[in-house]
Amino acid sequence: METILIDQPIFLIFLTAMALLVIWIFFLHLHLWQIKKKLKLFFAGKKALDLEGVLFEEIKRLKKSETEIKKLIKSSKVLEKMASQSIQKIEVVRFNPFKETGGDQSFVIALLDWHNNGLVISSLYSREGTRIYSKPIQAGQSKYPLTKEELEALKKAGVKK
Repeated sequence: METILIDQPIFLIFLTAMALLVIWIFFLHLHLWQIKKKLKLFFAGKKALDLEGVLFEEIKRLKKSETEIKKLIKSSKVLEKMASQSIQKIEVVRFNPFKETGGDQSFVIALLDWHNNGLVISSLYSREGTRIYSKPIQAGQSKYPLTKEELEALKKAGVKK
């Protein structure tokens, strides 16, 4: 029998290359496992079986979301308009218009929206009876003369001259 001698440096290079290949295969296997894990998470709950199907589903979902957002924006604008036109500023000023009556039983109520439109309601109490007056307000002004109490109520409500 013949003995075959193996050259040691070649054998070491061969073993090193094999070890590197095993490490490389392990690294690739680990990387593939991580990708599969991410894909499983990505496909979870999806009806599609491939990446193209998942992307198509996501595009449909995104378009539906965009439609819903547009509806919400439209609804928000309607609500904003309604809110700006509703009564937001309310002030009451009590006073005594006549010297013979006491207790500040007369009053002025200012009812205004965001744009300072609305009305003032004045109630004048006397021994003979109570009188109630109303004056429209547009942009903080009235086409009718305002009493000092009505002006005070408007000022307290935030109307600036």
